[in-house]
Amino acid sequence: MDFINNLPVLNFPAFKFKLKDEQQRTQIYDAFRNKFVILTPEEWVRQHVLHYLTDIQKISKNKIAVEYSLKLNGQQKRADVLIFGKSMEPSVIIECKSTDVKISLAIFDQAARYNLVLKVPFLIITNGFEMHIAKVNFETQTTELLKEFPILL
Repeated sequence: MDFINNLPVLNFPAFKFKLKDEQQRTQIYDAFRNKFVILTPEEWVRQHVLHYLTDIQKISKNKIAVEYSLKLNGQQKRADVLIFGKSMEPSVIIECKSTDVKISLAIFDQAARYNLVLKVPFLIITNGFEMHIAKVNFETQTTELLKEFPILL
């Protein structure tokens, strides 16, 4: 369990997590996928994001998909987190990166490519320290950076 002691404190509220060691790998329980998953630095960020969505933003678990599968240019891709709106339409793509990954235009481009398929109004990128939120306007083909998490309820 030394691995957990080396993980950084993120800019998200702390949450109670369940860990276990199996085959010399630390795993964290993912309540959304109902299973233990390998605890990587990116997974550490994703679990904080998921708890932030349900505990702070009060988004129902049934409106959140983890590792949402989509097809892009004939290739299978996965969005880290997809939030569905009131009518269960895709509303937000969240891409989680490891804390050592600097948020860049290339990272936003990844989410924007997924959005060619999903057509959501909000894109969020986080590495646990920074959170960048963009509102997409499909009519004007522009994006606007937001300072706060969008109200989805």
